Amino acid sequence: MYLSFYGLAEKPFSITPDPRYLFLGGRHAEALAHLVYGISEAGGFIQLTGEVGTGKTTIIRSLLAKQPDNAEIALILNPRMNAPEFMLTLCEELGILLPDDAVGSVKELVDILNRYLLKSHAQGKRVVLIVDEAQNLAPEVLEQVRLLTNLETETQKLLQIILIGQPELRDMLARNDLRQLAQRITGRYHLDPLSREESSAYVKHRLRIAGATTEIFTGGALTEMYRVSGGVPRLLNVIGDRALLGGYSEDRHIITASVVRKAASEVFGRRLTPAWLPWVLGGATAVVVAGVIFAVWQLGATRHGTRCRDSARRQRARTDRHGRIAGNTAGHHATASGAAPCAGRFRDAAAQLRRRHRPGRRVRAAVRAVVGALCGRLRRCVLAGAAAGTRMPERDRRHRGAAPLQPPGAAGAGR
Repeated sequence: MYLSFYGLAEKPFSITPDPRYLFLGGRHAEALAHLVYGISEAGGFIQLTGEVGTGKTTIIRSLLAKQPDNAEIALILNPRMNAPEFMLTLCEELGILLPDDAVGSVKELVDILNRYLLKSHAQGKRVVLIVDEAQNLAPEVLEQVRLLTNLETETQKLLQIILIGQPELRDMLARNDLRQLAQRITGRYHLDPLSREESSAYVKHRLRIAGATTEIFTGGALTEMYRVSGGVPRLLNVIGDRALLGGYSEDRHIITASVVRKAASEVFGRRLTPAWLPWVLGGATAVVVAGVIFAVWQLGATRHGTRCRDSARRQRARTDRHGRIAGNTAGHHATASGAAPCAGRFRDAAAQLRRRHRPGRRVRAAVRAVVGALCGRLRRCVLAGAAAGTRMPERDRRHRGAAPLQPPGAAGAGR
């Protein structure tokens, strides 16, 4: 639909694996080198893992296109089967003719395969088994695959095995019951997504293979494609194809970042936010949080100051009241019983309490303790002095014949 509009000979972002479009970035070149090593060297396993859509199957197709003349490769793409089915599929991929009575027997199939491998080895050929999506292999099938590596001559293995799968394959081979198979893995490689620079080069590479003669995607569009895809080639293909279709529908000969963002939202089924929006929202959130914290602190400080002033005011009033009571009581006690030194100490303590205008929390507690103790002692002294004041006049009356002591105002009442 959009091919002639952009001057393309074919779709540049088809998700069907095509070796012509193979982009050998740094990681993909290393992965392909590992597979070539697996074909050229004998013995053990080669393990290649990668996330979904990182280009594992495309690398396999490229390897098959460059298959050496002396190599026979059996490719199993769907390994969800039991051990007999797996062995039957392997023999069919190698073109081995099977008798009818050997179809359901694993032992018969292994014997037939062993004879075929010995014949190929005598002819100077190398037989390679490649299992894609190997994380779907059942444990019994993995054990059967391990037993296939026992097919050997005195000098070398007869079958080279390459296991390709998602990261779950690594976790599966790390299990204790599969340690014998894991110990036979001679090469491991994990295929990572493309970097930002590799993603841009990947898009330009596919456009060039498809016949583009001008720059169709802007630099901002290429950056946006990397951001929304994470560098996964399959997602780059899907978003790129959708962006070309969207640009065509809007009569845009140049694809910008906004077109890519709209295409990605259609692919993922959700609205994608611009790259700068999370930073703006994060900064705004930080400012709001800081403002709330400052307001709470300011309110707390104001309330604390108000509470401190009110507490200090109440404490001063309480201290003044206690001081007046202590002074009056001490004066009365000094007049009644002549206990001037004790009254002086109480007056000094009351004066000291009156000088403490703004006690802190600990000071207020200490003041309350001191005042309580002083009031207790003062109360005991007053009671003791009052009792002594009533006994002494009675004793003087008995010895001197004086009249009994009357309450204040009694004499005036008699007159």
